[in-house]
Amino acid sequence: MNQFWNQRYKEEAFAYGTQPNAFLYAQLQDLKPGKILFPCEGEGRNSVYAASLNWEVEAFDFSEEGQRKAYQLADSKKVKIYYQVADALKVSYPVDHFDAIVLIYTFFPEPIRKSIHRRMISWLKPGGRLILESFHPNQLNNTSGGPKDISMLCTAEILTDDFADLETIIMEQKIITLDEGPFHQGKAEVMRYVGIKK
Repeated sequence: MNQFWNQRYKEEAFAYGTQPNAFLYAQLQDLKPGKILFPCEGEGRNSVYAASLNWEVEAFDFSEEGQRKAYQLADSKKVKIYYQVADALKVSYPVDHFDAIVLIYTFFPEPIRKSIHRRMISWLKPGGRLILESFHPNQLNNTSGGPKDISMLCTAEILTDDFADLETIIMEQKIITLDEGPFHQGKAEVMRYVGIKK
């Protein structure tokens, strides 16, 4: 899998564009900047945007090419991010450390998904937000991106269970039109979620 993403991110063009995800963009408008984490961040479009809003940004991904492109984008925008190459199962951060954690199209195999999500909750400060946009299983009917393994896609029931320790602020299933680089184009069915750590 690491080889797949390195190959995708090796191209000169940004696979998912350089603009932030629309849902994330909307969510950050009214939040006071603090410490924010972007797991599985790819080429850095979302973390670089957060940095432009004066967030203190950390990110990780297991793709070296993703890290390279993210730093390239950060340099072009004259912002600073800290981005490490790491596996989501092994990476570690302090408890109660982040004001926000952002999961934009971050997919984990079903056997490990819940445990990874629970660890991420522990990294949030009380009052911190988890912001997520992922594909719903109905996305399998569309050609706008996402894994073809239904167990890696999200429903309201899955998110409610995984983030049971958070206070749900937003939970919505939505049909949208993606325009995020060459690999996210067209009609898509997504889940959007925001939760606050109690």
